[in-house]
This record gives sequence, C-alpha cells and structure tokens, in this order.
Amino acid sequence: MTDPSIERAATVQKSQQGSLPGLLGFEWLRMEGSTVEGRFDVKPHHLSPTGFLHAASVVALADSASGFGCLNCLPAGASGFTTAELKANFPGTSREGGVRCTARLVHGGRTTQVWDAEVTREPDGKAIALFRCTQILLYAG
Repeated sequence: MTDPSIERAATVQKSQQGSLPGLLGFEWLRMEGSTVEGRFDVKPHHLSPTGFLHAASVVALADSASGFGCLNCLPAGASGFTTAELKANFPGTSREGGVRCTARLVHGGRTTQVWDAEVTREPDGKAIALFRCTQILLYAG
C-alpha cells in the first residue's frame, strides 16, 4: 500500500512542470494534512553573484510549500488563494548540498490561512530561513 502523503506529493511534483518550482528543481517529499515537506539540491542557478544561496531561491521554496499546503487545506467552497503577505528571516545560508523545507498551517480560517515554514541545510539541520505567509482564500461567484 502506498502512503497517501507521498502520492499527494508526487501529484504536486507533476503539476509544477514548466512553472517556477519546477524550473528551480523543487522536490516534494510529503503532504500530510497541514504539513508539507520539500527540498532542492543547491545548484549554480540557486546562487547569488556572491556565491551564496540566493534569498529568492529560499523564499520560492518556502512560499511554494506553503502554497501547495494551502491548496491541500482549502475549506469547503474555496476555489483557490492568493498570497497577501510574506516575510522571511535568514539566520544562515548555504553554498552546496541540499536544503529542506517544512511548512505548517498555523491558522486555517474561512477567509485566510497563515503558514510558517523553516528551511534548513540538509547536512547539519541548521536553520537558514524562517518564513511566514498569509493567504487570502478565494471563492467563486
């Protein structure tokens, strides 16, 4: 029997082809309830001209994890979402290896969701980004 959280992650993996998460090489590992886990291997296109991991690469991972999580947790009747606000703090960085993100729903209302994400270096587990975003939920009609 296949783990449903891994099956959902594989579906998201296919859906991102041709979009920014796909172009950046994000891999989705698990989507279980209100938690999403993803990662990428640091490659030259993820780096800034200074040789360190570009903040936008990290934000894109955290925002994508939170966005896919939001879609997974939409309340009945909601048709989608849009990001209203995001914030990131960067206590560290990386130049090589992999980075991993875990995003968690911290508020799931009828009109908004708030997601927190932590991005860490895979080799040592050190936090390199702490991220929070607010999603406005959309309803057709």
